Amino acid sequence: MKLHLHLVVAACTSFFSAFALAQTAAPDARGFIVAVGEDVPDFELTDLTGKIHSRTSLLGTVYVLQFTASWCSVCRAEMPHLESEVWQAFRSRPTGFTLLGVDLDEPAEKVKDFAAKMNVTYPMCPDAGGEVFYSIAGRKTGVTRNVVVDQEGHIAMLTRLFDEEEFGRMIEVIANLTTSE
Repeated sequence: MKLHLHLVVAACTSFFSAFALAQTAAPDARGFIVAVGEDVPDFELTDLTGKIHSRTSLLGTVYVLQFTASWCSVCRAEMPHLESEVWQAFRSRPTGFTLLGVDLDEPAEKVKDFAAKMNVTYPMCPDAGGEVFYSIAGRKTGVTRNVVVDQEGHIAMLTRLFDEEEFGRMIEVIANLTTSE
């Protein structure tokens, strides 16, 4: 009887492990586990000033989740462009716009120092443990990413690394989403 019970437990454990694995999306060729047109996964981030940003609180606003880390050289190359060409260009749009720097798994003090060194004025949010990042991208798939989200909370564009042509397309998408009708 005891052996039978162990076999049943083992079979159930295997079934549920396989089921959970099947529910976890495999990253696409660029490492994303989400796609354009889908709802952005639920998240809650607290920026360095203590303000909380979430999927729910940002509904009705166009926003970009900019995934970064202090040790990432590509992120460092992209951040001045995000500051000038995205944040400063769109932050005052009447339709609403925000850019959130989401720093992958670094403590708040390090994120604060990093933001100061990079001269960025957009809100920076530590992502302890990478919870938000790993709802967007697979593990070990590279940090430099932008997720453009429309007013309804749908993903409008995904970028990877810092490609000037793709960055230009992202600016066009943001401009179209933030234009008053």
